[in-house]
Amino acid sequence: MRVSKRASGALAVGAAFALVASGCSSGNNDGGDAGASKDGAIVIDGTQPENPLVPANTTETGGGKIIDWLFTGLVEYPNNGGAPQNALAESIDTKDSKVFTIKIKPNTKFHDGTTVKAENFTKAWNWAAYGPSGAQNASFFSDIQGFGDVFTEDPDGPDGPKKAPEPKAKEMSGLKVIDDTTFEVTLSAPTAVFPTKLGYSAFMPLPDVFFADPAKFGKNPIGNGPVKFVSWQDDVEIKLTRFDDYSLRDKMKIKDVTVKIYQDDTAAYNDLVSGNLDFQQQVPVSSLAGEKWKNDLGDRAIASTTPTTGIIAFPIYDKRFQNKDLRRAISLSINRQEITDKIFFGNRKPADSWANPLTPGAEPGNCTACKFDPEQAKQLLAKAGGFKGKLTLSYNADASHKEWMEAVAQQIKTNLGIDAVAVGVPTFAVFRQNINAHKMTGAYRAGWQQDYPDVENWINPLYVTGGSSNDGLYSNPEVDALAKEASSAPSIEESHKKFAEAVKIIDQDVPSMPIYFGGQQSGHSEKIKKMELSNVGELDITSVEL
Repeated sequence: MRVSKRASGALAVGAAFALVASGCSSGNNDGGDAGASKDGAIVIDGTQPENPLVPANTTETGGGKIIDWLFTGLVEYPNNGGAPQNALAESIDTKDSKVFTIKIKPNTKFHDGTTVKAENFTKAWNWAAYGPSGAQNASFFSDIQGFGDVFTEDPDGPDGPKKAPEPKAKEMSGLKVIDDTTFEVTLSAPTAVFPTKLGYSAFMPLPDVFFADPAKFGKNPIGNGPVKFVSWQDDVEIKLTRFDDYSLRDKMKIKDVTVKIYQDDTAAYNDLVSGNLDFQQQVPVSSLAGEKWKNDLGDRAIASTTPTTGIIAFPIYDKRFQNKDLRRAISLSINRQEITDKIFFGNRKPADSWANPLTPGAEPGNCTACKFDPEQAKQLLAKAGGFKGKLTLSYNADASHKEWMEAVAQQIKTNLGIDAVAVGVPTFAVFRQNINAHKMTGAYRAGWQQDYPDVENWINPLYVTGGSSNDGLYSNPEVDALAKEASSAPSIEESHKKFAEAVKIIDQDVPSMPIYFGGQQSGHSEKIKKMELSNVGELDITSVEL
């Protein structure tokens, strides 16, 4: 779902991050054809963003990578998977992991020429946390003192007859501006992982113009990153161009970037092979057979390992999926090894844990529901009273999900006798709109790409009540309590232990089904001389040389 940031600076944070293989060279200019590189342009593949481009209201990768290029936050995550580092932050200091003093680098600019100030962070965070704003990422601010006073939820869901009560306040008491370049953040409890989270896009600064009309801003966003927004033609393309007044390390080496929005990844791949596309993040599954993609692309083929997991989730708000024995039965009927071998030709690994093993704090092998056990699956299905009617497994058809989703449906049908069928939704944007509206009537594809390098990111957004990406509305008070203890633990080690306890309960409840761990196969055109992938496999556009 969401992505991580570019890399730079120096931040003393103890969270290590497992090394991720990234493509090509370091991206440092070696004195080659600088003129061509400086003024060049590239076309890369993308998908239609689900929402207008507002950082705190973007939770999927189509819009997420655009946000990551348009904005620079306090913290960034190195392409090589190293520890978080400062970006816009000059320093992030704390004596107790509860009160943080954050100084930002002076005189950096938004794309409209205004200066980025401390209040651009505090105002943005307060807007995102304020319940009536409706920001999907509001829960990321729950660590901050006073969050409960600004955020309230609908008692019967967004479509229910009752409205959420009016919040007690419009601003969190834990945010305080000291001067133009300094602000103080007070958390509800000591939280060791807090600085690590600050590279996620929910924490980006927003210019003053945003607050006059947030809806309008989202279609013509003004960021503070190395590229600025030019135009957006729905379902066709998004155009970006270099921000020449950008003053931080990761300046653009080329001038223009066009994100071409495809409805079919095979069409994108054909453009890549023929030289009409300069980068495709994931080549189609059909090109993996016999390593066709490597034969087509030669040394322009890039294989990498990323902290992503392919998941199928349940709409637990649907009464048919509220029995955990049924959910476990379905999960146990899936042969993940067969999926990765036959559909992905060994380019993915079968999932056996709830958090991707590349993530700090993730424990391998803790998903007992991920085992293939058709006999136990049949017993649990009988215990649950069976399943009546058709079981749909929905996916977005504008990427390569048809093959593996159909294979999963066939396995469920063969091993449990359930009438399971995979159903494609034409575009990712429409697919996500249905998920967010809680209108899914069957299981659905719900992969996760970590936002920041800590196991917390695999628990709180996905499985805590009210989490930003808890789309199936799973809720267990024991999980909530343990996750709260883990999030407010004074050390990373203690936090990880508590999250491990929460995962044991999640594993028994099976709110979703991890299927495979991500392996990524990307490709670039002959036009690109140097480039790097980010730690989550996206193109680092600031590294590109032509």
